[in-house]
Amino acid sequence: MNEQRPPLFVPALIGGTVAGVLSSVPFLNCLCCLWILGGAMLAAALWAKDCPTSLMAGDGALIGAYTGIFAAIAHTLISIPLAAVNARYFLKMFERLSEYASEMPQDWRQWFDQSIAPFSIAGFFLNLIISAVVFCLLGALGGILGAALFGKKTPPSGIVPPPVPPPPSGPVA
Repeated sequence: MNEQRPPLFVPALIGGTVAGVLSSVPFLNCLCCLWILGGAMLAAALWAKDCPTSLMAGDGALIGAYTGIFAAIAHTLISIPLAAVNARYFLKMFERLSEYASEMPQDWRQWFDQSIAPFSIAGFFLNLIISAVVFCLLGALGGILGAALFGKKTPPSGIVPPPVPPPPSGPVA
């Protein structure tokens, strides 16, 4: 029984893009790992909808891993223009914190300025590779969960159970 499965590229791209965008947006990126799991589960659900057979755990892991790769690409690309917004937010947070914290180091501003590095190709690819590995692992876990939740198909109705025997007639001793 060799049934054709639909391609997993489109569901993985949709789930990965949703997860990558949500994990890049400031304030929403606090739930980064949850977005990756959710995006992989979404991809597994979309793929299960078009697949004629039940999804196995390996199928979920595969689509989840692809979703994680797409999420890493989307996250890395969207993080570039949002880096300045995040830097300003953290600078304001540290300034407010320094007003109330007496044990804050005196040279925290210099440390903060040094930690905000300008864009570099090496940093871009390092961020992409680390994100791809982490998101791929989280995506595989989310894909397995999605396959378990959404990948079950009911058996075909071509199999008819045997009829129930009639109850015995006559006196029961």
